[in-house]
Amino acid sequence: MTTKEDRVQPNETTLPLLPCPAPEETLAFWRALGFQVTYKQLKPYVYLAFTWSGFQLHYGPAPKNLDPAKETSGGCLVMVDAVAPYHAAFTETMRRSYGKVLVKGLPRMTRYRAGASRFSIVDPSGNTITFIQRDEPTDLEYGGSAELQGLARVLDNARILREFKMDDRAAYRALDSGMRRRADDAPVVEQAMALAALIELSVALGKAERVPEWGARLRALTLTEPERTQVEQFVADPAVLEPWWGPDAP
Repeated sequence: MTTKEDRVQPNETTLPLLPCPAPEETLAFWRALGFQVTYKQLKPYVYLAFTWSGFQLHYGPAPKNLDPAKETSGGCLVMVDAVAPYHAAFTETMRRSYGKVLVKGLPRMTRYRAGASRFSIVDPSGNTITFIQRDEPTDLEYGGSAELQGLARVLDNARILREFKMDDRAAYRALDSGMRRRADDAPVVEQAMALAALIELSVALGKAERVPEWGARLRALTLTEPERTQVEQFVADPAVLEPWWGPDAP
C-alpha cells in the first residue's frame, strides 16, 4: 500500500532567500512597515526571517562587495488578489514610521496609480519585492499597443514602462520624445495626460527644472471636467498637478 509519505505531494512551499548586505537597516525597515521578525541571526552569518499577513521574506548572506545602491541584489514576486490594499497599508505604515512615503533612494516604494496591477518595494539591501495582481494582463506590448496610433500609443508605452518595467527614466524619455513628435495632431486630453505624467516623472527623477515648462503647457489647455478627471487618473498623485490647472480651469 502506498502512503502519502511515499510519493511527491503537490503542496510545496517556496520562500525567497534574499541577499542581505545591510542587515541592521533591513531589520529596521521591515519592522517599521509592521513585519514580524521570526528569526534573527547576524553571526557567524546573516539569516533573517520576516512575516506579514500570509507571506514570508527570508534573508541570507550577501556576496562580497555587493552594493545595495546598485539595486541588483535580488527580488521576489508576491502574488495577490488585489494590490491596492497592500499599497494603502504600506503607505499608512510608512507615514506613521517615517512621517512620509519613501519614494526616492533606499528604501522606497514605487508610486501606485489607481487601476494599476503592481507596485514594488525596494529594501535597504537593494532587493525588489514586487506585489502583482494575479489576473493582471499578460499581453503587454513594449512600445505601446499596435492597435493605437500617435500620442495614444506613446502614452500606452509610458504606462507599461512605469508600471511593469518600473523604469521612470525610460517612460520620461518616451513621453518627452512623443510630445515633440506627436503632440500637434493629438487630442487635447492626450496632450494633457502626457504633460501630467511628465510633471510627475520630472519630480520623481529630480528634473524639477522642467516642471514649469510642462506645467505652463498644461495650464494652456482647455479641458472638460471628464477630461480633467481622465488626466488625474493617469498619474499616481494628482496633487502634483494642482499648481498648473490655472484659475479658470473647471
